[in-house]
Amino acid sequence: MATMFEAWQDVLRRIDEAVVSIQRPRDSVRLLAVSKTFPAESVRALYGHGQHAFGENYVQEFIAKREALADLDGIEWHFIGPLQSNKTRSVAEGADWVHAIDRLKIAERLSAQRPDACGELNVCLQVNVSGETSKSGVAPDGVAALAAEVAALPRLKLRGLMCIPEPTDDKRKLSSQFALLRKLQQGLNDLGYQLDTLSMGMSADLDIAIAEGATLVRIGTAIFGQRTAAH
Repeated sequence: MATMFEAWQDVLRRIDEAVVSIQRPRDSVRLLAVSKTFPAESVRALYGHGQHAFGENYVQEFIAKREALADLDGIEWHFIGPLQSNKTRSVAEGADWVHAIDRLKIAERLSAQRPDACGELNVCLQVNVSGETSKSGVAPDGVAALAAEVAALPRLKLRGLMCIPEPTDDKRKLSSQFALLRKLQQGLNDLGYQLDTLSMGMSADLDIAIAEGATLVRIGTAIFGQRTAAH
């Protein structure tokens, strides 16, 4: 069985190969290691190898890990899960990025609770590209309106869009959903926004996402292994 370091290296190779195959610059895609349900010690070990951006889904777990790893200079915390309005303060105070904003109320609370000393909080809008009723995210036809509202808020910096596609082995369907997110971002940039982030692609589909323009891929299982903890 591969070690965590070997698995991480393999993911980096996959990213490099996907980027080279479509003739994009090698540094055009960042890896976000999704450490949810795995211990702080695993994050510390991977940080030691050079991985500095980590993603968390659960507020209490995020708080605990951030406190346990406060001595790590330059660690970058991304909150990527759904966020309830009564739990925004800890994320506003401690995260560097929030990926899953799908309604104005959450953005307003993050803006109000973000300490000035922390600088701007980088945010992405989550878009429901698959149209699944069970999935979070703003509908594609609501992206422009939400972007305008979020971009106007102080202490937030709108960086881009995020999606979680339909769980399917149909590569054409996945490609279509990733392409929709890219087209939505381009549409916003045509309106004058300067969005530089497409947060899309996970362990099983990172290659497809990169082919469609992903700039940040969120990889957990392929690095840390199968999750066993329940939340």
